[in-house]
Amino acid sequence: MHHFAPGRHRRSFSPEHADGCRYAMFDRHGGVGVAPFASLNGSYGVGDESIAVAANRARIKAALDLSRLVSARQIHGDRIHCLDSHPAADLEVDGVDALVTDLPEVGIMVQHADCQAVLLFDPLRRVIGAVHSGWRGSVQNILGKTVGLIVSRYHSRAEDLLAVISPSLGPCCSEFVNHRHELPPHFQRYRAGENHFDFWRISQEQLIAAGLRPASISVAGVCTSCSRDYFSYRRACREGDGVTGRNCSVVVLGKGE
Repeated sequence: MHHFAPGRHRRSFSPEHADGCRYAMFDRHGGVGVAPFASLNGSYGVGDESIAVAANRARIKAALDLSRLVSARQIHGDRIHCLDSHPAADLEVDGVDALVTDLPEVGIMVQHADCQAVLLFDPLRRVIGAVHSGWRGSVQNILGKTVGLIVSRYHSRAEDLLAVISPSLGPCCSEFVNHRHELPPHFQRYRAGENHFDFWRISQEQLIAAGLRPASISVAGVCTSCSRDYFSYRRACREGDGVTGRNCSVVVLGKGE
């Protein structure tokens, strides 16, 4: 049995940034939802009861000591929302797949089940980003676009950014039988089998191409389709009708000096 413990998922990008930025990549345990959303589903858009999602989001906020949570209602596109003012209440931004802010003590969150959540942090300019990147996002290079926006809007240097890639579909399970129609030709170098692709490596190399240092990129290396600790759309399709919850990944700037 898994019990929710505030702070159990809480992390910092590195010890020296423990006070400057915190994040969490939550698994599916510790919430109030029932099957097929058992139990920490954080998405309002998958058919779960809204009262259960609200309770789960409250637990997520408590784990990170948050009073405000801003999330994205994602569409597998490449639109990025910059949060420029503190919201009066929790907010969900429609039609975007990445959130960026330099505001402290506001959690920005993406939801995912096999897609990647990629969290970004610039410890010098004090900027954070939360990106939802599935295969469509990879094709559109939403990671490179988000890094580019952080650099242009907040005057960050890409080489200063830190990144962490969430548990997500691994090369073991990322089969694309229609890859010749869905994926660009240069993705062929990331094939990990006849029809399997290593999207962890794709994201790493997109971040590096955007200017990040390889040593500044951390990959969880956990396949959500394999691990029953996470919601997985692929697994839900394999075993049933594809209905399942969404894992949540959140990043928040500390108050700083």
